[in-house]
Amino acid sequence: MRPMDALKLLRPHQWVKNGFVAAPLLFTPEAMSAQSVATVFAGVVSFCFLSSAVYIFNDYMDRETDRQHAQKRLRPLAAGTVSTPVAFVLMTVLLVAGGALALWLSPKFASIAGVYLGINLAYSVWLKHVSILDLMVVALGFVLRIEGGAALIAVTPSVWIIIITGLLALFFILAKRRDDLIKQLGDDHRGSLEGYTKPFLDAMMAVILGALLVAYLIYTTDEQAMQRLGTQNLVYTAPFVIAGIFRYLQITIVEERSGSPTTIVLTDPFLILTFVGWLLTFGVLLYG
Repeated sequence: MRPMDALKLLRPHQWVKNGFVAAPLLFTPEAMSAQSVATVFAGVVSFCFLSSAVYIFNDYMDRETDRQHAQKRLRPLAAGTVSTPVAFVLMTVLLVAGGALALWLSPKFASIAGVYLGINLAYSVWLKHVSILDLMVVALGFVLRIEGGAALIAVTPSVWIIIITGLLALFFILAKRRDDLIKQLGDDHRGSLEGYTKPFLDAMMAVILGALLVAYLIYTTDEQAMQRLGTQNLVYTAPFVIAGIFRYLQITIVEERSGSPTTIVLTDPFLILTFVGWLLTFGVLLYG
């Protein structure tokens, strides 16, 4: 076994998802300090450990079907480049390290991380084969990251942030399911696909995107949100959000390559520019 094979098993490129743990701190300028940044960073690391443990378990459960997939057959367990005993040792170490770090940071944070771990293990075993529930569980994982980050700095996350995060996650997973159907993976690879068709997924994406854009616009013009963040100009971040959503929709429907949301977000120049523009605009409005 090569070290790179073990690292690949951890899926480090997926750790970007755990950046949602830091979102509550970004949206709470008064809580910003060196100590809070260090605490939230440790929380992100904890979620990285736990999520990687889940990925290993998921790969173990899917190793046989992954061998029938053009890309997933290259995963370490499916390809046999990492043995099952070694994978389980790595998973155990990650679970212990991630859980211990979470408990050291905060009992409340640890309980949220425990719920995240529990639902994702259930997802790997069963829920990913149940249509609609598979979407909801993935979205819940992102919401739990937000709740965890808020617990670390002892704040209550805005209801709008929870709604927007959940809707955004649903959009990404719907686009991924659409890509699965286009590539005709088959029900034997993912049982939930039996409950989806392209028109059904397209209709759901339209509903989710409409709700997402409305929710974000309401958030940026909400009087309480503007007072809490100390700016009346949040709406100027909206064009970046709209442009980013339209680009991802273009990738999904026109280019039909939405199978890996993380890879797309990290490599598509247009999406990167919209995110950087959104982040800089938000940073100037809140901290400038």
